[in-house]
Amino acid sequence: MHQHKYWRASWDCGPKPYRAVVGVLAMIFMVGNANRAMAQGQPDTLTVEEVVSIVRAANPTLAAAGFRAAAVSAQVAQAGALPDPMLSLGLINRTVGGFSASEPMSMNSVQLMQRFPWPGKLGFGEERQRHLAEAEALDAADTELVLVSRAKSVYYQLAFIDRSVVIMNETRDLLRNFHQVSSARYAVGTGLQQDVLQAQVAIAQMTEDITVMEQNRRAMASRLNALMGREATSPVGALELPPLGDDLPDVDSLVAQAVIQRPALRSAEQRTLAAEAGYRAARRSLYPDITVTLGYGQRPQFKDLATVVVGLSIPLWAGSRQLPLRRQMAAMQSMEEAKSRDLLNETFAELAELRAEAMRDRNLAELYATSVLPQARAAVESALSAYRVGRVDYTTLVQNQMTVNRYAIETVRLAANYHRAVTAVEALVGGSI
Repeated sequence: MHQHKYWRASWDCGPKPYRAVVGVLAMIFMVGNANRAMAQGQPDTLTVEEVVSIVRAANPTLAAAGFRAAAVSAQVAQAGALPDPMLSLGLINRTVGGFSASEPMSMNSVQLMQRFPWPGKLGFGEERQRHLAEAEALDAADTELVLVSRAKSVYYQLAFIDRSVVIMNETRDLLRNFHQVSSARYAVGTGLQQDVLQAQVAIAQMTEDITVMEQNRRAMASRLNALMGREATSPVGALELPPLGDDLPDVDSLVAQAVIQRPALRSAEQRTLAAEAGYRAARRSLYPDITVTLGYGQRPQFKDLATVVVGLSIPLWAGSRQLPLRRQMAAMQSMEEAKSRDLLNETFAELAELRAEAMRDRNLAELYATSVLPQARAAVESALSAYRVGRVDYTTLVQNQMTVNRYAIETVRLAANYHRAVTAVEALVGGSI
């Protein structure tokens, strides 16, 4: 009640032009939050689910990863197949002059030769290639998770920019009304010209910030279009920013989920198994390959002849070929095991960092929205009332309004960062949390 009396007394004692301007400004303060809620409640033209669907269907990098996985998968059957047999046709021991087959050793020869690797070589080679094919398929799945995460991150960044521009425009409108108030006070001799100039500078600075943010929006939209496989200049409409979620599971639970589901970790395991199979195949490289040759010789004037030949490869240069191959495959096995452990450690560390970041952003966003922003807005209203009667200078009024602007933008930024962190966590654990 006292506040209403003070407000009415102040209103009655001021000049009419001044009262009119302040009345308009007071109305803006009362409906500002309602307008903001209505603006944010409008339907969005591009949802995050639609972006994810487009990325999965049209992203060239994801398509290339799928083709690579298919190409490596086609090598499995090749690795386990026998070498091609060799068929030979010959005219043997013909006379030079007449090229006749009258000699006892003259014949028409047919030979079929097949090489058989030592048992286990082909089997381990096929096993190695099968693990590599599985690893490539998992890498393609991980590529999809990474691209989807990146697209969501850009999407939420764009949503933050859009809402920041709305907040900045609202702040600029209020600053323009502050400028009208200061101009009215200066016109009736109760204000300073310095207040009018400060108001103009504040409006110009806010316009500059809006221009910069709009340029950033164009660049970010181009990046999102690239991830969706579209032209950089394709329009990107309004975007959604979901509400803040609940607490994330603890780090140990996230790591346990990642070990089971994350394609990159499973791919590292498959590559380790492939290196182990390659080492076992290399250990058998010292054993000889067997070559079987079947021949048939037709002699027109004599009895036909048959030939069976069994040959063995001799690892004569084992010190330069087979033994270094063993060491190579042993080193590759150790390398893949080390890379797998390192990836698991990095996953643990990244999950811990991202979870802490998400929880920090969510808690701060809730604090700003429920405590800091209401108090900052109340401070602006109080400063406005005091400025109307000359108890507060114009600088204090503008500073209070810019504080509201800063915390409003920071609240949206924290909400967007929370969703970006959650998206990155989902990519690391291999699916939704």
